[in-house]
Amino acid sequence: MSEEVAIRISRELYNKIKNRVELSQGEFKNVEEYVEFVLSEVVKESDRERYTPEEEEEIKERLRRLGYL
Repeated sequence: MSEEVAIRISRELYNKIKNRVELSQGEFKNVEEYVEFVLSEVVKESDRERYTPEEEEEIKERLRRLGYL
């Protein structure tokens, strides 16, 4: 298991997350587990491969030729 560190959040946010945990019907055991899951998903999303500027231009050009842009 990885070493854990503390992260501070507002009480208001903590209470909102606590409510979601309670509504999760056991999917999450506690606020910490929920927060770790959500942050892991955010990091995974930002790590996904992105298009290069050249690829974006090629996609835009194809969409223009198809009449979408």
